[in-house]
Amino acid sequence: MSEKPHTVAIGAFVIGAFLIAITIVIFALGSGFGHERDKVVMVFDSSVKGLVVGAPVALRGVQIGQVTKLELMLKTDTAELIMVVEAEISSENIKRLGTNQGDLTDDLIARGLRAQLKTQSLLTGLLYIQLDFHPDKPAVFAHLKSDYTQIPTIPTDLELLTAKFEEMDISALLDKVQGTINGLNAFVTSDAFQTLPADLKTTLTSLSALSDDLRTQVESTGPKMDKLIDDASVTLDGANKELPKISALAQENLDLLMKAIAAFEATMTNVDSLVSPGSPTAYQLNKALRELTLASRAIQQLANLLDRQPESILRGKQEDTQ
Repeated sequence: MSEKPHTVAIGAFVIGAFLIAITIVIFALGSGFGHERDKVVMVFDSSVKGLVVGAPVALRGVQIGQVTKLELMLKTDTAELIMVVEAEISSENIKRLGTNQGDLTDDLIARGLRAQLKTQSLLTGLLYIQLDFHPDKPAVFAHLKSDYTQIPTIPTDLELLTAKFEEMDISALLDKVQGTINGLNAFVTSDAFQTLPADLKTTLTSLSALSDDLRTQVESTGPKMDKLIDDASVTLDGANKELPKISALAQENLDLLMKAIAAFEATMTNVDSLVSPGSPTAYQLNKALRELTLASRAIQQLANLLDRQPESILRGKQEDTQ
């Protein structure tokens, strides 16, 4: 009977050892035991409330490590408080391409790798560290003695917004807002604004009357417009029917004009042949012109004689005594 309790104890011991072994395996897998891991350090000037040991460290949303240590440091020379955060980076989720298998942390920092606090959940307020590239942000390193590589940090989005608000002149802004409110109040309480509803009502009434007049005008002119459109349609139909006739008549007139032009050209050719310098017609014309010239001279001499001796037409020509 005494062997049964011993058997139960041995079974419980085996089960306990088995559970311990499973726990160790799970811890080893969860902590990345057996994988290559590097330590880095980050320095934050602001509060890290919500950041705890074990918080994720993500590179562009992919978790590549976790926070291992949080430490508050006081610089006695400047009475400045800084938060030093150590993290362990695992290469398990980072696949490498290429032949360079060395440490590229410094190269990534030179390209703009920066650390920034981000909120995991608005309900819990827990934070995590987001690594991303911000080449426009300068790399600011804290004077810190550490054996680990320091990754520069940048303020959170809320800190940047707060800094913008601190740069603003709130007093001047409030004065402008108060001036705007006073102006709106003066406008609302003015007589012009008070009479605005009545003026608007009058305007709407005028618009309604104008709309009625337009509707009446459209109704009265609608039949006339329809008749005008019908008449225009009839006129267009008639024009379409008469256009071929007009076109044929124009073509006939053009043919007649072309014939007249050809006849005129032939006539002008005959005239050119008649008045050319060597033609018989030109010779006869020249001879007639010479005889006409002689006759004109004789008539001129007769006129001169009658002018000197008018009686010579009765007595005959007398010799000049002079």
